[in-house]
Amino acid sequence: MRVVAALREGMADAEAVRVFGVSANSIRNWKARFACGGVEGLESRRPGRKAGELRKLTRSQERALIEAIIEFEPEQLDLDGKLWTRRKATELVRRLFGVSYTERGMGKLLRRMGLSFQRPDRRAIEANPEAMAEWVNVTYPALVKRAESEDAVILFADQVGVRPDHLSGSTWGRVGQTPTVTRTGKRFSLNAMSAISPRGDMRFTVFTGRFDTTEFLAFCQRLISGYDTKIHLVLDGHPVHRSKATKKWMAEHAEQIELHYLPAYAPHLNPDELVNADLKRTLADKTIIGRDRMELAVRSFFRRVQKLPDHVRGYFHGPHTIYASTI
Repeated sequence: MRVVAALREGMADAEAVRVFGVSANSIRNWKARFACGGVEGLESRRPGRKAGELRKLTRSQERALIEAIIEFEPEQLDLDGKLWTRRKATELVRRLFGVSYTERGMGKLLRRMGLSFQRPDRRAIEANPEAMAEWVNVTYPALVKRAESEDAVILFADQVGVRPDHLSGSTWGRVGQTPTVTRTGKRFSLNAMSAISPRGDMRFTVFTGRFDTTEFLAFCQRLISGYDTKIHLVLDGHPVHRSKATKKWMAEHAEQIELHYLPAYAPHLNPDELVNADLKRTLADKTIIGRDRMELAVRSFFRRVQKLPDHVRGYFHGPHTIYASTI
C-alpha cells in the first residue's frame, strides 16, 4: 500500500524499486491489483487456491461420478468386475470427462465426496462362543503338544469356490451405507483346496468339478506324499470331511494322517480361510472372461504364495488366528 501510494504521487517505478527495496515484478503486480480492486485488492490474502478453485472436475461432474459409483457396478459401465477401486473410478472419470487423476488423488476426491472403502464383517450367529473358547484354549494347545511328541506336522485346510462375479473385497460407497452388488448369470466356476502350516508350508489343488470325497481324498493322498511325518489336518465339519468313505480311508492311513474338526460356524478360526480371502481379493480387480483364464489366475496366486513362507506364516497372525501361530 505504501509503494502504490508513492507511485500515485508521482514516484517512478525504478525509484520505488530503489527506495523500498522491492522488485519490479512486485510493483507491476501491485499496480495491477490496485487497478482491478482498488485498496481492497492490495490487502493480504491467504495463500493457495480458493475453495473449489482450479478443481479438475466441476461440482456437477463430481456429483455425476458419485452417483455412477453408488448406482452402478463397474461391469455395468464397461469396466472390469463388480467392486469399485480407485483405479476403476479413475478410468471412469477419464472416459466420461477426459480428465486424468492419480489413484491417490482419486482416493482423496472420493473421501471428500463422502465415500469410504468398505468391507462387510460377516459372522454366523449360530457360532458357539464356549466351543470356540475351548478349541483355542484347550483342544488346540493339546494338539500342538501331541504333534510335538510325535514329530508330526499340523496343517489347516479349507476348500474355496470362485466365480467370475464373486463379491470378495471392498468397494466404494457412502459412509454408513453398505453397498449392494448384484450377481451375473454367467455361472462358470472353479474350486480349489489348500493346506497351510504355521511354519510357512502350503499345498494346494485346483479342480473344475464339484468338491466331493474323491477330490478330498486325492488331495489328502498328495499331502501324505509330500511329508515324511504324520499330518494332523485341521478343517471344518463339511459333510465330505465326515463321510463314511473319508472315515474308512482315514482309518486305513491312520499312521500318516488324522483329521481334527474346528467348532461349528467358526471359519474365522481357520488360518486357511485367510488364504481364500486373499485369493478373492487378488481376483477382485482382474478381468475374468473364461474358465481357463480364471484357472490360470488361481494357480498363479497359489504358486506365488507357496514361494513366500513369511507370507504364509502371516495368515497365522490375524486377530482370530494368532492362537495357531505356534509351530
